[in-house]
Amino acid sequence: MGTVTLGVSIAVPEPHGSLLQERRAGFGDPAAHGIPTHVTLLPPTEVAAEALPAIEAHLAEVASGGRPFPMRLCGTGTFRPLSPVVFVKVVEGAEACTWLQKQVRDASGPVARELQFPYHPHVTVAHGIAEEAMDRAFEELSSYEAAWSCTGFALYEQGEDGVWRKLREFPFAGPSVPPQAGAPADRDTLPAR
Repeated sequence: MGTVTLGVSIAVPEPHGSLLQERRAGFGDPAAHGIPTHVTLLPPTEVAAEALPAIEAHLAEVASGGRPFPMRLCGTGTFRPLSPVVFVKVVEGAEACTWLQKQVRDASGPVARELQFPYHPHVTVAHGIAEEAMDRAFEELSSYEAAWSCTGFALYEQGEDGVWRKLREFPFAGPSVPPQAGAPADRDTLPAR
């Protein structure tokens, strides 16, 4: 049956997603239109195609333990010189993203994997392009801001054409009202914000 390349991410909603995608293309990133604007939870991972039902069941279980949380992007950062990436920073919601990606990559789950670099939630706006263009992305988006309520995440598959397409969304099952202050923390639910 072969293999597929999957990724799990939180989509940056409209109008922010299209705006950042257009800006990424404008900086000269050839991959911009093949990658929906997102915050990664599981980087590109090759798996056996027959594992897809188990992966979807696992992601549904992860989503059932989540609840909506505020996401806010503000300003830019870079992974240079370690990695040729300029990104918009996640300044609110990073703790929840970190929790989610750990659940997705759980050692007992179907997509357990180690990361090449420590997890750092971000929205890529330039990757692997000329240094001058990376500098321009860093400067021109330095005052960029966006905010929304994250209500779930999605599973994507990369096609042979390099384009990422959404396979399925996984909405959070938990209530949108945060727990009362002083309530005991349950390590299997998203941290309160």
